[in-house]
Amino acid sequence: MSTLAAPALPEAAPAASTPTGLAAATRRQRRLAYWQAMPLGLVFLVFFLVPLALTLIVSFWEYNEYEIIPAFTLQNYKDVFEGCLSGGDLCTTFRTYLSTLKFCLLGWAATLTIGFTVAYFVAFHVRSTAMQTVLFLICTIPFWTSNVIRMIAWVPLLGRNGLVNDTLMGLGLIRTPIEGLLYSDFSVVLAFIHLDTVFMIVPIFNSMMRIDRSLIEAATDAGATPWQTLWNVIVPLCKPGIAIGSIFVLTLIMGDFVTVGVMGGQQIASVGKVIQVQMAYLQFPAAAANAVVLLGAVMVLIAALTRLIDLRREL
Repeated sequence: MSTLAAPALPEAAPAASTPTGLAAATRRQRRLAYWQAMPLGLVFLVFFLVPLALTLIVSFWEYNEYEIIPAFTLQNYKDVFEGCLSGGDLCTTFRTYLSTLKFCLLGWAATLTIGFTVAYFVAFHVRSTAMQTVLFLICTIPFWTSNVIRMIAWVPLLGRNGLVNDTLMGLGLIRTPIEGLLYSDFSVVLAFIHLDTVFMIVPIFNSMMRIDRSLIEAATDAGATPWQTLWNVIVPLCKPGIAIGSIFVLTLIMGDFVTVGVMGGQQIASVGKVIQVQMAYLQFPAAAANAVVLLGAVMVLIAALTRLIDLRREL
């Protein structure tokens, strides 16, 4: 006579499956996450938050020709916006910011157009991964030299007796050299495009490589033209890359003073140039106040971009 096997007793639930165990596991994971984030947090604290806090503090200090006085004052900010509320002509600060904003918009539009085109070609028309790597290395070759050398390299090309003017005169297209090629707004924007386009290429290319190719095939099968596929499929899916590249380019141009000084012949105003001059004259509180205002302007630009595109959700 066979005997029925006794039903197996349920095994004791592991401690982690109980509410107390789950809470303890969650706390351990949270502590581990904090420890893992600590090195980056320390770097962020030492190299970003502390200098930023010092800049903010110094911007409220007094100064004279000989020393910085750690006494609270708002005079540095009043000097920054001096004459801006009089209702007459634009004050120096507004004119300087408009000049800088002009360079930002021109540089951003040009780098976006060139960067998107290059990234699109490499992502969708170059099938070999090795060739894509080679093309990216070619894009980074200019970065093997310093920014100043790359800017100075334009002087023999754009100067009054440079290669461009000599070529145009040799072809009979112009009779006298074009004066506005160098030390002008054109040369400044050209240098910004040269220096910053790669910062637009990389994030856009990264976004394009993450696009599911079946979406493009589906659009083509549905009868979409190449332009419709580009505008309605690729561009929307590249918005995170475009936003990140735009942040890179705009912040670099907003704070740049070397490019404006070298390619503008020390004759074109920008916010970064104003801060650099004040630093040269040891007017550190005034320079700090200008830097804080510049930081506020950059944060407004970034906030506007992040309102257009939710980077946290897209990434």
